[in-house]
Amino acid sequence: MRRLGLRTRVTAAFAVGALLLAASMALVSYELTSRSLIEERERTALRAAYYDASVVRAGLDTDTPDVVEVLRSLDTGGSRRPVLHLNGAWYARTADPGTTTPIPADLRRLVAAGDPAVQRVRVDGQPALVVGVPLSATATYFEVNSLRELEHTFQVLALALTTVAIMVAGSGAALGWYATRHGLRPLTAVADAAEKIAAGDFTARLDPATDPDLTRLSGSFNQMVDRLAHRIERDRRFAADVSHELRSPLQTLAAAASVLARRREHQDERTAVAAGLVADEIDRFQRLVNDLIDLARSDQPAHRAPVDVVALARDACHAFDLPATFVHLAPDVPATWRVDRRRVAQVLANLLDNAVTYGGGPAGIRLGRDGSVGVIEVEDDGPGVPIEDREAIFDRFVRGRAAHTRGTGDGTGLGLALVAQHAAAHAGHATVTDRPGGGACFRITLPESLP
Repeated sequence: MRRLGLRTRVTAAFAVGALLLAASMALVSYELTSRSLIEERERTALRAAYYDASVVRAGLDTDTPDVVEVLRSLDTGGSRRPVLHLNGAWYARTADPGTTTPIPADLRRLVAAGDPAVQRVRVDGQPALVVGVPLSATATYFEVNSLRELEHTFQVLALALTTVAIMVAGSGAALGWYATRHGLRPLTAVADAAEKIAAGDFTARLDPATDPDLTRLSGSFNQMVDRLAHRIERDRRFAADVSHELRSPLQTLAAAASVLARRREHQDERTAVAAGLVADEIDRFQRLVNDLIDLARSDQPAHRAPVDVVALARDACHAFDLPATFVHLAPDVPATWRVDRRRVAQVLANLLDNAVTYGGGPAGIRLGRDGSVGVIEVEDDGPGVPIEDREAIFDRFVRGRAAHTRGTGDGTGLGLALVAQHAAAHAGHATVTDRPGGGACFRITLPESLP
């Protein structure tokens, strides 16, 4: 199973800890309270039983005692039932049938031996307390005390303590969630800043005054971003400066190559072939320089504006002599997106060029959406891209169908790298999958480009 996040783990730990603590306190409270109530009830039952036994003893101390009348004279209420064992016979109130049944035999023998005793039993599924008091060698007195109200009290107490434990556990979970939300807020700020930087926004910084305990982290992070932005800007300027500096000699070489090409009929065969090769290499060198300049610019965030993407895609198809019917707009998708026109135009051009060069020709351009994310898919009729090469193919200077082949082919090796960079400038991604029916499908996502 996927590992739980830090916030979930801390919240669960708070909840479990609060539940264990509350459960322990509830068990201890229940045990102490129940023991105290039972002991108090036993003391009360003993006092009442001794008093009633003295009344019975006095009532029997006559020449002709009326045992039933004596028992009826006792004020036992509805929770106590008196039972008398006299000269081998059992006496009880006539309204109390089966009174002798709950009195255990061991309790009878113990009381008959002259020792008062108490024992808890169950009568008809209900708890009861039996108190036995010896009166004489031939008489013993018993009282059966109902504990139904006490058991109901225990049930209410257990329910109350359980409810309190659950509420404490919920409070612990809420406290843990609040604590982690507050404690992870600086990390969330770091993650947000890192995402912006990864998207090309090097102006993102952390506020050192947010949390005094994280001042060192904020300062180190900001210093790291400053150095990274400085290095990237230096490398970008270097690439741009070199590319610009190469343009002038390249233009001179291109002009010379065009002169040689126009005078090809006055050259011998070997010279004409050599001049053609030089012209081709100069042309590829110019495209490489142009791609390097574009790549140096691609680290900057995209400048979004409303763009008719359908018209842009059809213009790209026209540049490759493809019919406008190659462009398919999904039903519920508007034609106008908020994107960087220059970047999207280059994405379409590079993907179509890749399809022509390596993919057996384009098969179509599909414009769709995933929520507010605009999706561009360019399909081709080629052999597809092997799974192991689907990430490396977007690296710089990777050419052709084999992603690990460098330095071969007629391309510059920067076309798909520029596609990935332009997608990243829109906070999106460039991926490639298999096209249904054969071929490759290059998918570009452009978040927040659709309403």
